[in-house]
Amino acid sequence: MMWLSLGSTILVVLCLWVLKAIRSKRAPAAEQHKITTVEPADRENMAIMLLYLLPLFTADFGKLNWIMWVPTIAIFAFIAVTSHSYFFNPLLGAFGWHFYRVGTPQNVTSILITKRTIRKGDQTINGIELGDYVILETE
Repeated sequence: MMWLSLGSTILVVLCLWVLKAIRSKRAPAAEQHKITTVEPADRENMAIMLLYLLPLFTADFGKLNWIMWVPTIAIFAFIAVTSHSYFFNPLLGAFGWHFYRVGTPQNVTSILITKRTIRKGDQTINGIELGDYVILETE
């Protein structure tokens, strides 16, 4: 248990360090992105929490039906990897990150990950594209 806790803590610190390094002024040149519309996009947190907590509702970890769980997890992983679907880790929300669905003048919708609270569209942000439709705002 102690090794799992230590490993988890190290991974969380490493992830936060990577996010900070990407957002810093020394990071690769960020592009300017014009956004026209903004809406919150982290509503999926509750579904993720239920998915994480679902095994806890069983009587005993040893009694889990792994014949059902392994294919189910494999299907979720396959869908996440092969599509433009995304999910938000509730842990990022606990560290103050916000997720927004933003529209551009070209009518393309992207996901913006930022530490700021954004309440209005029609502005320009500096950000790095993490994927096809995911932008991380830089400082």
